[in-house]
Amino acid sequence: MDGGARLTESGIFWLSTVRPEGRPPVTPLLAVRLDGAPHFTTGGEERKARNLATHPQVVLTTGVNRDKEGRDLVVEGEAVQVTDGNRLARLARAWRDKYGPEWHFGVRDKAFRHEGAGRALVFEVAPATVSGFGRGRGSYSRTRWRFPR
Repeated sequence: MDGGARLTESGIFWLSTVRPEGRPPVTPLLAVRLDGAPHFTTGGEERKARNLATHPQVVLTTGVNRDKEGRDLVVEGEAVQVTDGNRLARLARAWRDKYGPEWHFGVRDKAFRHEGAGRALVFEVAPATVSGFGRGRGSYSRTRWRFPR
């Protein structure tokens, strides 16, 4: 499975942000891939959103929790808030299609709206570097992709 397919198929991701004092918290979350880039959500008052307001650099990881098989991905880049209504609508459909009807979002005021959770900001991870780490059949590999800024 290539890196793009792994980003599309993975269910759980881990987001690393930077706190104002420089410490890196890590949070599990759901993400979707659209137009070649991963996207995630966060409440506007959550730690992730507060961190991104001062430090937009992130690391988003996903993969498998097995030592002898699989591929893990590490996406390093900048989190950019998505506010375009048409794009948010496409992302809302992608979330529902990937994670099911309980992840149905409406779009209003440049964000997602969810009946039970309220308002969620949506971010694209504009990748600078993606590293893939493969394991299987006694071999290990690393592939790196770089993206122009």
